[in-house]
Amino acid sequence: MEIIRNGAQATVKGPDDWFTGAVQIDPLFTQQPEITKAAGAKVTFTPGARTAWHTHPAGQTLIVTEGVGWVQREGGLVEEIKPGDVVWFAPNEKHWHGASQHKSMTHIAIQEEVNGEAVTWMEKVSDSDYKI
Repeated sequence: MEIIRNGAQATVKGPDDWFTGAVQIDPLFTQQPEITKAAGAKVTFTPGARTAWHTHPAGQTLIVTEGVGWVQREGGLVEEIKPGDVVWFAPNEKHWHGASQHKSMTHIAIQEEVNGEAVTWMEKVSDSDYKI
């Protein structure tokens, strides 16, 4: 058994290349290559903050814990998400997620590596695409 104590891992600012707006990432657990390829983080978006478009080779699960957020897959509508909602993006499904325009949002993000890669970052979500 291993317990990772709350606060044992430092909060980091979401990199500007991957996010629009203020985002903080709290790592929860990282992969242990001999056992699993999974990693998870708590990610908090301030109002209007969002990821860039991206994909995950093994898909991604989001568990919304606070606030109101928005998600969109390529070719789909922007959809609202709230605490208790669980979002699954299929492997290599191009998508973005973040806070709504006027409310912050926090989610737990879980994804796995494939061949050493967990995410492929793409272009930023334009202000005109970021809307309901």
